[in-house]
Amino acid sequence: MKKSLLILSTIVSGSLLTACATESSKVIDNPTPISVSNACNANRPAISIGRFNNQSSYNNGIFGDGEDRLGNQAQTLLISDLTQSGCFVMLERSNMSAIAQESKISGQAQNLKGAQYVITGDITEFGRKTTGDHQLFGILGSGKQQTAYAKVNINVVDVKTSQVVYTASGAAEYSLSNREIIGFGGSSGYDSTLNGKVLGLAIRNGVNNLINGWKR
Repeated sequence: MKKSLLILSTIVSGSLLTACATESSKVIDNPTPISVSNACNANRPAISIGRFNNQSSYNNGIFGDGEDRLGNQAQTLLISDLTQSGCFVMLERSNMSAIAQESKISGQAQNLKGAQYVITGDITEFGRKTTGDHQLFGILGSGKQQTAYAKVNINVVDVKTSQVVYTASGAAEYSLSNREIIGFGGSSGYDSTLNGKVLGLAIRNGVNNLINGWKR
């Protein structure tokens, strides 16, 4: 009898442990820039992307390693949003050697298209803060909120004249909150994904302002 109870207990314990190990996944829909039918005209200018630097104080101190990861991430997001807008003919310039190599392998002569404008920009402001509170010295619960803020400038430069013909800015704030009440609820550590989320929103806001305001 005791042996049967021991086996049953082992099976139940194993089932409980198995039940705790769960996996889940989902597809996240990102908001896209303004559609071509709303703000873009038939004349789609050919553009390429120039430098996009992080000019904020974030990761630019004496402890930085000199690599502009935030600026590179902003440039990638900018290319994606400008392409998705459908308002421009996007020209690839960062992989010229690879494109030339593939053209040579395929035996096809390149017929490169020149850009009418170069898009440059900067991350002018970027920061993060964590705030929290405790109810009755933490006995009744506590909360924490992580907030990230970003502001970017986007410039349109005429290739022929080097004149900055238009500039647009974008800004965004993104927050993540957690609350624990009398032992229930979750606590969160530093969430590095907030950097990409707030930067993506700021870039998207800047692209929308560019499309709406630039009279080509």
